[in-house]
Parts: sequence; structure tokens; C-alpha cells
Amino acid sequence: MLPGSPPNAQGPTPPGLPEQPGPSCKAPGQGTAEKRIPLPFISDAGQKPPRKRLFIGLVTGTAVLLCLLLLLGWVIPYVGLGNIHPAVPYITGGLFFLLIGCVVWATLGLVLQILTGRAYWGAERVRGLTIKLLLPLMELLARVAGVAPGEVRRSFIKVNNQLALSHEGKIPPQRLLVLLPHCVQNASCRLRLTDTVEACARCGKCPVGGLLALRDKYGVRLAVATGGSIARRIVVETRPKFIIAVACERDLAAGIQDTHPLPVFGILNHRPEGPCRNTCVNLVLVEEALKRFVQPAPEGTQGQG
Repeated sequence: MLPGSPPNAQGPTPPGLPEQPGPSCKAPGQGTAEKRIPLPFISDAGQKPPRKRLFIGLVTGTAVLLCLLLLLGWVIPYVGLGNIHPAVPYITGGLFFLLIGCVVWATLGLVLQILTGRAYWGAERVRGLTIKLLLPLMELLARVAGVAPGEVRRSFIKVNNQLALSHEGKIPPQRLLVLLPHCVQNASCRLRLTDTVEACARCGKCPVGGLLALRDKYGVRLAVATGGSIARRIVVETRPKFIIAVACERDLAAGIQDTHPLPVFGILNHRPEGPCRNTCVNLVLVEEALKRFVQPAPEGTQGQG
């Protein structure tokens, strides 16, 4: 948003991207361009596009450091282990080199999948290793290298989306959850949507009405969460097989970690008025994700909030 402009004003649309709706986030076909957006594009909010090579560099550097730490963990006590039994150094050495081999295999496999876009045997386990172990270490390495945490998280979300796209088959509509942050609701609205999105009046002042229209069209579930604990409760109650989540970089990265091994496709929200207030989401991008992952619902089928 340009400085000094009213809340609904938008800056120029980045070249090659569809027109970004204002905070009202009109539904597809109502003033929003129908141009398809190539997945795993995570946002068109005018932000610096996430770089896969940043993630590749960080994950490779993290893997190298981890391998060196494992090697030191074996070499330093090598002499003392021989006093227990002559075979102990070789047994522990075999275990440490096995762990190093697993790290190298996981890193190479992940980089190859990012570069080729093709899934391979054990891809889901590699995704789990990346989410649970490598991402926290990557953020530490990024701080040392002077890379902004937000840039690391955007790169991670993009790579996570690419891994999610390797998910084979389609998801039944009632097993796919679209999870939204409460800040997509207009700040002046008095209706409470965290209990049920059916309370929405669909007045067009925020994206929720357009998202409900997509829910009705594809028959998926849709819910609004006020924070991480509520989001986890919603996931436990609805038991989805797949999640399309809308949030900021920090909440998306944390949510992907919290819900593992459940696959999550992340979409960044647009924050024309700053964090956590009257945020927006590109409905065209949400619909592209729904087209990719959801099974076509029978005509007349409606989603449940």
C-alpha cells in the first residue's frame, strides 16, 4: 500500500501477476483476473519472491555442519572407547557414519526433488527430517550469515509447497481443510467467526465471503483460528488429510512444523494495514490450490464450516 493512501488503496500490481484484490478480496469472476498462477507460488503481495537457492544453500550448509559435529562426536572419544573393548570404536564409528550417510542422503534427495520437482522413495521422511530438525538449525545458521528470518521462512514455505505438490492423488473434499487466521475478518465486524464461519454475513468487506464461496463450490471444510492452539484444536477435531493454510510467514512455518506429518500447502496473506489487521488473501491462488488437491465434489454438495 502506498504511504498516505486510504486502507483500500493498493500499490501497482507486480508485472506478470494477476490484479491483487483490495481488502474486500472479491470472489473469482468479480473484478479479479482469472489468469492462472503457477503453484507453488505462495503470494502475490508485492513481496520479494522466495528463493529456492537460499533454502538449498542453507540446508546444504546445515547438513555439512551436522555431519562435522557427528564426526567430531566419534573422533574425540575414539581413544577412550578402545579401553572398554577393542571393537567398541569400530561399532560406534559405524553408527556415526550411518547417521552421516542418512543426513547426506536426505539432503541430496531433498535438493534433487526441489530441482526436478519429482518425488522419490522416502520423500515424506525427508520432509519430516527437514521440518523437525533442519529448519531450526537453518534459522540459526541464517542468523549467523545475516539473512532475515522472514526470508528463510518464505523460502522454506515455498519448498514445503513443492514437496506437498508431490502428494499423489486427490483429497476427498470433506478431508481437506482450509485454515484461515482471524485477521482476514474485517476489524470492525462484530460477528464472531471463530465459533462458526456460517455467522459471516458475506458483506464483501473482507475475504471471508469469497472464501466461503470457494468452500461451497468445492465442498471442502473451512475454519478460522485465532492462534496456534486453536488451530491445533481445529485440526484434531476435523481430522483432515490435507490442509491449505493462509497466514503470515512466522505462523505458516510454525503451523507446518506443528501439524507434521500432515501435509500443508501454505499461502501467505497480504497485510496492507500491517500485521494482524484486515489482512487479505488472493482468492485466485486459493482456488488454484483447491483445483490441484481436491477431488471434484458432486453437484449440489456444500462444504461444512
